[in-house]
Amino acid sequence: MDYLLEGETTQRLSFRKLLKTDFGEWLPFHQDKRSSQFWEGLPESPEEACTQQFDRTFERYEKGLGGMNALVLKSNGKLVGLCGLLVQEVDQRRELEIGYSILPGYWKQGYASEAALKCKNFAFARGLADSLISIIQVDNIPSQKVAKQLGMQLDTTTVYRDNPVHIFRVYPQ
Repeated sequence: MDYLLEGETTQRLSFRKLLKTDFGEWLPFHQDKRSSQFWEGLPESPEEACTQQFDRTFERYEKGLGGMNALVLKSNGKLVGLCGLLVQEVDQRRELEIGYSILPGYWKQGYASEAALKCKNFAFARGLADSLISIIQVDNIPSQKVAKQLGMQLDTTTVYRDNPVHIFRVYPQ
C-alpha cells in the first residue's frame, strides 16, 4: 500500500518525498530547542537528531511503511515542514498515524492543520485504515490542538518510546 502523498496539494502546500538535499533546510527544526522540548531520548546534537530523522524517513520509504512528506510552499518552493502517514506499532497494535512537524519560523500559521487534514482525507478516501491516530506527548498542547482541529479525540494515554503520550483518534465520517 502506498501511504505517501507525493504530488498531493492543499491550498498553500505541495507534498513531495523528503530528499537528502533537504537536510540543511530542515536542520533549524532540530536546532530550536522548542521543537523537541516535549520528547525525551533525542540526541543532544541537532545534526545527529536530524540525521536520525532522515534515516528513519528513508527506511520507512524503503519498507512501505509510509513516512513524512516534505511540505513546500506552492508560492515559493520553500520547505515549511514535514507531514505524513506512518505505520506504527502502539501497545502491540498496528496503527496508521498522522505525523506533523513544522519549522519554527512557520509555526502558528495553520500549516500543520492544513497538511494533517489532507493526510486524513487522503487516508480515508483510499480506505487505508479504519481509524487514524496521532501520538502526542502529554505536555505538547500545540500538537494536541492540531489533532482536535482534525476531529480527533483523546483515545488513551500510554507510553511510547519511553515517553508518556496521548493517543488521539479519528474515524471516517
